[in-house]
Amino acid sequence: MKRPLRALLAAGLLLSGSLFAVALGGTASADTQICEQYGSTTIQGRYVVQNNRWGTTAQQCINVTSTGFEITTQNGSNPTNGAPTAYPSVFFGCHYTNCSPGTNLPIQVSQISSATSSINYRYVSGATYNASYDIWLDPSPKRDGVNQMEIMIWLNRQGSIQPIGSRVGNTTLAGRTWEVWQGNNGGNNVISYVAPSAISSLNFSVLEFINDVRNRGAITNSWYLTSIQAGFEPWQGGAGLAVTSFSANVNGGGNNPTTPPPGTTPPPGGSSGCTVKYTPNSWNNGFTADVQITNTGSSTINGWTLNYTLPSGQTVTNAWNATVSQSGSAVTARNVGHNGSIAPGGTASFGYQGTLNGSYSSPTSFSLNGTSCSRS
Repeated sequence: MKRPLRALLAAGLLLSGSLFAVALGGTASADTQICEQYGSTTIQGRYVVQNNRWGTTAQQCINVTSTGFEITTQNGSNPTNGAPTAYPSVFFGCHYTNCSPGTNLPIQVSQISSATSSINYRYVSGATYNASYDIWLDPSPKRDGVNQMEIMIWLNRQGSIQPIGSRVGNTTLAGRTWEVWQGNNGGNNVISYVAPSAISSLNFSVLEFINDVRNRGAITNSWYLTSIQAGFEPWQGGAGLAVTSFSANVNGGGNNPTTPPPGTTPPPGGSSGCTVKYTPNSWNNGFTADVQITNTGSSTINGWTLNYTLPSGQTVTNAWNATVSQSGSAVTARNVGHNGSIAPGGTASFGYQGTLNGSYSSPTSFSLNGTSCSRS
């Protein structure tokens, strides 16, 4: 299982991404130092902490506490245009047959009713690293080996490093704005959400990120969530970095919809109205657009469908925070689960990327659930 990872590293195909590694080692008690390459221990009878030094032969040690871990020794140093040295982390679920005690993962995405997590980090200066929260998914209930889909949430980025692939736009999840990157590291697909500035703590819905990846067409509801992990990818230095607390809860018995609900009109008894702010960014043969819908009426909108016409030569290729379809020049954008309700005075946003043939211009008219919207 380790040979393919080393082969990929030798081929220079892995620029980032927290690769799964074989978790050897036992179940030592908390407040224990681990220097073994793939050594691990359990904490709180619920989570696994792993050293997971897979990208260097230099020593790395972590000190495991009852709530997390700290990197105490990090002697590795890799060039920033290559792979990191390690992914010391704490996880819930299964990682190379090492499953956290009592976990209900893998679980099919369609069966998840809620998935929440909280994380607290402590950062250091003078090192090159990211603070990465990883969500792993696969078409099968996989407990061993590399999964096909890796979601990376970069809560901090220090030094001249970047995610796998290329930036495809921005999105708003967990009440924050993120850069979105997509690519493949030679072993699995990766979608990364990068915070524009350091976030030291986050309490959020894991399912919100999973649904966003699903809405981009990268997975389906038949896939399985196999593990949730939080830690660091150091390239150079990193002693003193710490996860001071971590929690994760995944509940089944749900019905995570495969398709978003159809648009509906506001209920009777209130006025309807809307404005649309359309913010484009174009280049020679492509463009992105951020679209913000504001409810100017007096009734809550429960489910929305936005219709408009793209100018000739524009074709939508991918979207986020909405399900966007195109027939000829006609575009239909429907809400996803988390942004279907717009209170009076409230907003909902989505965006997409497209190809461009000819000069760029923006659409001029929009209708929301059959009601014409003004431009803002």
